[in-house]
Amino acid sequence: MKSVNETTSRPFEFIIHTICWGMFFGFSLFFTQRDNGTIDWNAFLHHSLVPASFFVIFYINYFLYIPRILFRNHLKQFLLLNLLTILVFAVLLRAWHGIYMPPPPQQFRPSPPVFIFYLRDIASLVFTVGLSVAIRMSIRWSEAEAARREAVKSRMEAELKSLRNQLNPHFLLNTLNNIYALIAFDTDKAQQAVQELSRLLRYVLYDNQEKYVPLCKEVGFICNYIELMRIRVTEDVDIETHFDIKPDSQTPIAPLIFISLIENAFKHGISPTNHSFIHISLTEKDGQVNCVIRNSNYPKNENDKSGSGIGLEQVQKRLELLYPGRYKWECNLSEDQKEYYSSITVTT
Repeated sequence: MKSVNETTSRPFEFIIHTICWGMFFGFSLFFTQRDNGTIDWNAFLHHSLVPASFFVIFYINYFLYIPRILFRNHLKQFLLLNLLTILVFAVLLRAWHGIYMPPPPQQFRPSPPVFIFYLRDIASLVFTVGLSVAIRMSIRWSEAEAARREAVKSRMEAELKSLRNQLNPHFLLNTLNNIYALIAFDTDKAQQAVQELSRLLRYVLYDNQEKYVPLCKEVGFICNYIELMRIRVTEDVDIETHFDIKPDSQTPIAPLIFISLIENAFKHGISPTNHSFIHISLTEKDGQVNCVIRNSNYPKNENDKSGSGIGLEQVQKRLELLYPGRYKWECNLSEDQKEYYSSITVTT
């Protein structure tokens, strides 16, 4: 199946060839014009033999020798066939000139040796072959580069689709674990959490299928998620949020690109016995979106199987695919190991 680029380039290529050869053949008109302005068509046909031979040599290579021999790595066969073809055309050109342009009866100076004319014709034909090869090779390179870009794009889309398919179950698993914990001690909050989860899943199932979503939608999803998390934590947990974006911001952003960081904050930033805090800030300024999260650090123990850490790995992969060279991710622990800091800045 031919690509769209190849299909649309064919007519343009035909037009360029027609114009170039039309100018080349039309050049003979300057030498066949009579004094009264009319064209000596017999002389024109005679002078057109040379460009006609170039035309034949060019397209023999363009459509036959180059694609069927040279591109199949038969270089010696390609050179030999061209050598024989050029020699045949050189002999035919000399014979044609000998028949239709006999030497004048009286020559005041000796004419150049015949081999000079052969060398001139052979050099012109070799140049024509080289031009055909150069054009065909450039087209082949262009098609190969377009195919490479298409392959990279397809692979990238496949990887992103795979990442989304992995991220959704991971997000759902963590949220269900939170609701399961609520059922044990507060059924009313658990019911409220199920309602919040339904809103989140609507976003995950539909908007997450797009490559980019408006920033206002992503922020709305984050707010719903934070409210869901508030239900399960105690009042001792200090949760602060700061969103500095336009209420209807249409800035395109990759869906769920920040949620794994927020999940990580709630997973590792809350202690059932000690004071805990989670501070989330998301701002938009000068074409950049910045998400900063600070939270107390209470790493889970080895027996906690609530998550495998796949979320942060997916964030890194998605950032590399969607924002190559246009993102900055910083994360570190404070010197006393009590505070975790994470910041992602993407240029939209």
